[in-house]
Amino acid sequence: MRRLLSAVLILVLVVGWIGPVLTVALYRVVPPPITFLMVQRVVEGRGFSRTWVPLEDISPTLVRAVIAAEDARFCRHMGFDLEAIEKAIEYNARGKKVRGGSTISQQTAKNVFLWPRRDWVRKGLETYFTVLIELGWGKRRIMEVYLNSIEWGPGVYGAEAAARKNFGVSAKDLTPAQAARLAAIVPKPLSWRAARPGPYVQRRSGAINRNARAVRREGLTDCVL
Repeated sequence: MRRLLSAVLILVLVVGWIGPVLTVALYRVVPPPITFLMVQRVVEGRGFSRTWVPLEDISPTLVRAVIAAEDARFCRHMGFDLEAIEKAIEYNARGKKVRGGSTISQQTAKNVFLWPRRDWVRKGLETYFTVLIELGWGKRRIMEVYLNSIEWGPGVYGAEAAARKNFGVSAKDLTPAQAARLAAIVPKPLSWRAARPGPYVQRRSGAINRNARAVRREGLTDCVL
């Protein structure tokens, strides 16, 4: 019985602690393969299109746009934006629609390592993986993995596939307006369209484009660019 308990404890240690650490270390140098969400979408019949490109081959305009849209303090926090979390809690307490406070680091941890469905177990693991990638990867690698992994339409993943699908250009040739449109649809990539945006996405992308210029002026991408 004692041997069995020891074996179980060792297994829990390997799977729950050492496994994630080794995986994060591996993904620091190796592009993360297919994710849980990608598998789910393939099963749903949405197809699969993804081309990994290094950060150097992604236009700085897209980096500035996603930071403006998703996480303006990306270069200033260590994975968790406490101010954004507090605002989200206050907003959700007053309104009916849920507003998130996740940073780009948290989104990357969720997208690469975890399953899409929201629950407390996933949230706890997301926190753990966020700490690991902040310590083990650094901001440039987090941004590189994020821009190569997020969903940008039915079966479309990463900046290169999204740029070619929507605008017929490579990720490194995206204009500020095109980058803002891609950043605008990140919250609802299956419903919103970057190539032919509706009125709301047009307004949202315009605001993101303006905010991206402010992000550049204020040096809010200095940890990446």
